Amino acid sequence: MTETSQSASIEAVAGAAVDINQLPLPYLEIDAQGIIRRANHAALVLHPREQGELIGQMAFSLLAGCDREPSFASFAALMHSGGEEPPAVLRYLYDRSGRYRAYQLYRSVIRDAAGKPAGMCILGVNVSEATQALEETRRRCLWLESVLDCLHEAVIATDATGVITGANPAAEELLGWKTTELVGKTVEEGLQFRSYQAGDKSHITFAMGLTRPCNGLSTLVDRHGREVVVRIWSSPVLDKQTGSVTGIVLVFYKPGNAFPIPG
Repeated sequence: MTETSQSASIEAVAGAAVDINQLPLPYLEIDAQGIIRRANHAALVLHPREQGELIGQMAFSLLAGCDREPSFASFAALMHSGGEEPPAVLRYLYDRSGRYRAYQLYRSVIRDAAGKPAGMCILGVNVSEATQALEETRRRCLWLESVLDCLHEAVIATDATGVITGANPAAEELLGWKTTELVGKTVEEGLQFRSYQAGDKSHITFAMGLTRPCNGLSTLVDRHGREVVVRIWSSPVLDKQTGSVTGIVLVFYKPGNAFPIPG
């Protein structure tokens, strides 16, 4: 087999003027039945030898098991309906690495002279590293969320503009507001400070919390209009890569009922 194999009918319909072997990304053309009729060198290099010739295979058999049937059903419906151009999709493909890797597939319908669907062009972009990094970030976020949920101290996080981005169950209990009700509000709207003072009686502001850790005594008003006296420890949150301030984390505890925080 040559590096590029093709069906005369698909080539005529696609009318491609570009040498697909010049494309640095894997590229396929499939007919209306989902059979691979054309592939460039980048696609052939990725295809595992033990799976036989790439040309002539059902394209959807290359997908992870859970994706095969729904993906083919969607494709068949598109071929039958003659619908709009399909959006890009994320699919897991088994390649020569011996593993399933995440690919972003960009697709375009091949149409015959009458404008009816005759197949599809597919260009794949390996996004495995980005996908794995995203999944790792999600796992870390879920782990951190679980840790915060276990704390007896109330914790609230904001972005750099003072908008609340999260709160743990202890904060919900302290203030009487659900996290969903606090998120999106400014600190002043969600916490309703009556006072917030440092040990020397100086007034603490949100802007100060963006520049350095702060520790002070505060009087808040909860959802039911009751005054709650708490000690607040706050610290700016820094981006590890840039060092820029991305927000503030505030820890609340009632004086005498929690560990002391110096400052």
